[in-house]
Amino acid sequence: MTAPHHIERGAGPAVVFLHGIGGDGASWLMELEALAGHWRAIAWDMPGYGASPALPEMTFPALADALDALLDSLDIDRAHLIGHSIGGMVAQEFAATFPHRVASLVLYATSPAFGRPDGDWQREFLAARLAPLDAGRRMADLAPSIVAGLVGGEPDPDGVARATAAMARVPEDAYRAAMRCLVTFDRREALPEIAVPVLVLAGAEDDNAPARMMERMASRIPGADFQLIAGAGHLAHFERPAAFRAAIVSFLDGVTARREREAAR
Repeated sequence: MTAPHHIERGAGPAVVFLHGIGGDGASWLMELEALAGHWRAIAWDMPGYGASPALPEMTFPALADALDALLDSLDIDRAHLIGHSIGGMVAQEFAATFPHRVASLVLYATSPAFGRPDGDWQREFLAARLAPLDAGRRMADLAPSIVAGLVGGEPDPDGVARATAAMARVPEDAYRAAMRCLVTFDRREALPEIAVPVLVLAGAEDDNAPARMMERMASRIPGADFQLIAGAGHLAHFERPAAFRAAIVSFLDGVTARREREAAR
């Protein structure tokens, strides 16, 4: 398999950012720069996005294989994964399939399941999300209203502009494929098997991955930490960038300190 395209900054332990349906590798640039002093910070273009070739069919097992190919291409044995929304689902799929390659997980604004691909709710969800494209509108036309529906009450204006630009860049075919893939996800039974440090990170005003649901998710993962970002909706890294970066840096530093203590025993 051809490895997906990626952006990289810094050197040190590998941290890989996995974007959501409305993002790409470039949407993590501020986070890559923030971590570059101590970490090898990497953001992929999910297959079909940015400069990454599309998969014959976008499925979660195929996405996990693509991430495995990326780590191979970069000579990375184990990585800290930070997954947003569908990227958090990819991280869960990867952790279930390749647990030996995962150093820690940040599951951010995501869920352990989306339901059955043959369910009525899923069909209605897909029809509603894809109807504007079916009617001939473009992603650039839809981006402002999609982003407005994802953020909390007082988002950072510059972050909203960056989120809107990222959404506008999403290829229509990739958006359609990701939406069809999204409704197939269910890794609820794998949560108790996760054996690495985990941070479950939620936006307090997120209606897509509600904090209450994410707190229940965290309770099923042994030893997981749950943290809330006040004022944020589904796009906390755009809406509350300083709070988001502080949360992930604190978590990663804590994982490192814990491993150093264990190694010293």
